[in-house]
Amino acid sequence: MKGLGTALVTPFTKEGKVDYESLGQLIEHQVAGGTDYLVILGTTSEIPTLTHKEQDIIIEYVVQKVAGRIPLVLGIGGNSTAAVVERIEELKEQLVAHFAAILSVTPYYNRPQQEGLYQHFCAVAEASPVPVILYNVPKRTGVNLLPETTRRIYNAHPDKIMGIKEACNSVEQFTKTVNIAHGDFAVISGDDDLAYEMMKAGGDGLISVASNAWPKEMKQIVLEKDAMMQSKMGHRIHLLFVEGNPSGIKTVLTEMGMIKNILRLPLVPNTENTQMVIRRALAQGL
Repeated sequence: MKGLGTALVTPFTKEGKVDYESLGQLIEHQVAGGTDYLVILGTTSEIPTLTHKEQDIIIEYVVQKVAGRIPLVLGIGGNSTAAVVERIEELKEQLVAHFAAILSVTPYYNRPQQEGLYQHFCAVAEASPVPVILYNVPKRTGVNLLPETTRRIYNAHPDKIMGIKEACNSVEQFTKTVNIAHGDFAVISGDDDLAYEMMKAGGDGLISVASNAWPKEMKQIVLEKDAMMQSKMGHRIHLLFVEGNPSGIKTVLTEMGMIKNILRLPLVPNTENTQMVIRRALAQGL
């Protein structure tokens, strides 16, 4: 996958149910903004708080709403290889019919060794009927998928491993992954604040949180390697993450009138002070 992908949030109603009306508005905002593909049920979606039944309904809704206008990527990951493989099997029909790829995060909390990561992703690749994008986000998972292991996984399954979403927050590691990549393997940034630097280093695109609100601006950074736009967006992007994700982007989307500022426990909305800072920044165009 190349270009700009948006990691969609999951809007909720005041009663804590999935807000499909707002989800539909978000999708239309993405299509109108030129987003190249959507990532649903990733970490930004609060997927740990969604039941499998809710996930299945979200999948059905998004597929119907998008109606083939842009490609879809589905997040399927976890820290039990057997459970991830089982979930892929459950969704095999939908994957084949509607999804360009799956995005699979490194196992979290149990912190496997590099050999464990290699075997895990080989099992995922063998189970998946569609291409797989690896997802490395050490700050969230507690484990870092090293470039050498990434290359080893790709070499074992070049027909299935499409690329990696590299959210290591390190230009050095990102560049090393770019340098060892070959063929059609895509190296995709997962760091909004480093998007320009990662594109300059040879990245193939960005899977973005910020683009939930600002798809046109984030796409300009990706496609045009626009340092001025990255600088302009820098303060906004910083504010998204001062109290974690997706609380920041949900505050912004609430101020834009697109969703309600509701998260599911254990996540909570930004503090009143942070909401005030974000509100002021948006009003001033910062």
